[in-house]
Parts: sequence; structure tokens; C-alpha cells
Amino acid sequence: MTAAALGASRLAGLAAITFDFGNTLVRVDRAGLHRVLDVTAERVCERGGLADRGAFLAAWSEERERQFREALPLLREVDLAERVVRVLARCRGFAPPPPGTAWDDEAAASRSTPDEVTFAVGTYSEAFVGSLPPAPEAGGLLERLRRRGFRLAILSNWPLAATIDRYAEASGWTRLLEGIVVSQRVGTIKPHPAIFRAAARVLGDPPPGSILHVGDDWDADVMGAKGAGWRAAYLRGSPADSPLPRSRPGARGTADLELDALPELEAWLEGPENT
Repeated sequence: MTAAALGASRLAGLAAITFDFGNTLVRVDRAGLHRVLDVTAERVCERGGLADRGAFLAAWSEERERQFREALPLLREVDLAERVVRVLARCRGFAPPPPGTAWDDEAAASRSTPDEVTFAVGTYSEAFVGSLPPAPEAGGLLERLRRRGFRLAILSNWPLAATIDRYAEASGWTRLLEGIVVSQRVGTIKPHPAIFRAAARVLGDPPPGSILHVGDDWDADVMGAKGAGWRAAYLRGSPADSPLPRSRPGARGTADLELDALPELEAWLEGPENT
């Protein structure tokens, strides 16, 4: 279904809107994420005396994929510090476990210091904020929705909440938001009901049916929001090569609205229920 096929009346009575972060408010394509990782590898390898940046990059990619395989079926967020520990251990001669076998993370941690791990995580976060610009329309859209009286928040699966905090501050969004709800802080990922309950509290606990969530992942964003009793807008048009996990529309569920681009949202909102 397209926006035109649904009609604005489907979205009457809204009080609040939450937005996914990656590939909704900021486009995350493979080239952009590679820039972030290149900066991280250069700085971490220089600081840690690691000569082989290629080995660092390869280990990062493999451990990232391993974490997603392990965590996503459990609706658990991946741990960025844990990844750094494993990557540094591998770069210093620690053999990774075979597929399907758990890491000995305590032993792996003996190959790095807490300061090194903190530096690497912070470097990755800063590189992301500095390397990937927001979607051009995002800031203006948030401004206009806030002026119309909608309560706004970011609701995202992300392995480091501080990155989204920094990004929102750097982009001038923080003053427009009731809060930023991130899976790392909550302890579980969308579509788990707990993260939607956490976002509802940030928004002041309006009636569930008066909250709209906008995102690009069908299972996490649409099915998660509908399972919480919210309304859902599915955003198509994510970068085809984006490395972020996501699911496409399937046989399950229906979005209240489907959008080809974020700016289309405004035309289908009748205004907050308290106006």
C-alpha cells in the first residue's frame, strides 16, 4: 500500500511520533560505514602498535557478523566493547573460536586494557558522528512536527546509545525531542515490547493508539509498533547496500502508512489529538 492508497484519516488523533535512527533519520550505506571503520582502524592501530590494519578490519567484519548471528535471534543488542575486545585479541595472536562455538571473553580480554577498549569505542562513535550526515530532510521535518505540537522521540536499535546522543546534539535535534530510547540502554531490541514501553514512558505515556512509529525495518519497526498497540509507518528506500540488519514486508501485518521518502509523512498527519 502506498501513502496515497491509505488516506490521511488513518493517522488522525496522533499525539506523538517516534523515529528509527539508522536509515530513517540518517542514511547508513556501506561506503559511509567503511569510512567510519577506516578512521577507527587507523587510530586504534596507531595507538595500540598494531601494524596490520587489514587484519583489524577483517577481524572487525567477522566479529560483527558473529555478534549479529548470536544476538539477534535472542532480541539482544550486540555489545560494541565486546567486539573491540575480540578484535584486539585476534590482532594480538588470540585464535578466534570456530563457528558455533562461544568466545572465551575473559581470556580474550587479557590481550587489551580497559583504556584501549574505551578509546576504540569512543573513536568509532566519534567517527560515525563526523562521517555520516543526516538525511537532508530530517532536521526540518522534526522542527515542523514539533511546532505542530507532536511529541517526538528517537526509538532505535543501536549498539552504543552515546553515538545517537552525540549525533542528535550535533544535528540540533536534542531540543526537539522528548528523549532518545536506544536498545543498548533498554537491554533488548525492537520488536520486543519492552523497548516500546520505555519509549512510551519518555513520551509521557499517551494512549498507545496515539503514537506513530516511523522506520525502515518491517519486523522491528512495523511489527514491533503494531504489537505495542501503536500505529506504524514503513519507510521504503533504504540504501540497497546498507549493512544494517533489516527485514522487508512479508505476509505478516500491515503498516498504517508506507512512504517512499520521509518528507511524505507530513501530508498524512492531521495533528496532535490535543490541538
